[in-house]
Amino acid sequence: MPSSLVEPTVAETRRARRILRLLTARYPDSRLELDFDSPLQLLVVATLAAQTLDERVNAVRPVLFERYPAAADLAAADPAEMEQILVPVGYYRQKTRNVIKLAAVLVERHEGEVPATLEELVALPWVGRKTANMVLGNAFGTPAVSVDTHVARVAHRLGWAPEKDVEATEAAIQALFERKDWVAVNLLLILHGRRTCHSRKPACGACPLAAECPSSTIGETDPEKARALLKG
Repeated sequence: MPSSLVEPTVAETRRARRILRLLTARYPDSRLELDFDSPLQLLVVATLAAQTLDERVNAVRPVLFERYPAAADLAAADPAEMEQILVPVGYYRQKTRNVIKLAAVLVERHEGEVPATLEELVALPWVGRKTANMVLGNAFGTPAVSVDTHVARVAHRLGWAPEKDVEATEAAIQALFERKDWVAVNLLLILHGRRTCHSRKPACGACPLAAECPSSTIGETDPEKARALLKG
């Protein structure tokens, strides 16, 4: 735990456990919404997911990896051919260059394998802390917290950390929950941010966390109107 982070009180950890139970009940089948069959696939689809919908990435993934199943195949790809596959995800020319370069570095530094440490992952091109922790937690089963915009927003509204401080949010969540729960909490916070705790108008009146949340009146508080805002 960073020295600047105040260790949570017993009351705060108990509240965190209540929140975890409430979110688990709300989203019993929570999972990462990006499809993948290997660490390489998750690393690549996470790169492709920037500024597009997960559904679009999931749609191109089988085609991309049938054509280029290994890092060496991706690194050696003809850019024009890959671009045609990646058109649906947007910014396809830039993303093609990114995937080819990422794969080439994997081949050069790691014999085509995805490294399993945070330090090695963030040293790869276009792989930040968020993506690295996503891969660690979901592809390797290593306890990790990946702070995207949804996690940052929900954690801030719950009073855990400043919204714009990714590392503080990551550390706060790690301090509040047991290591074995980090990945599950992470996925639940993402789902909650996508489906209920929206950025512009959260569905506070239909939120299972309302009694635990200091921000429970910032959105739509009428239960019926709030239910209409729910997604998924």
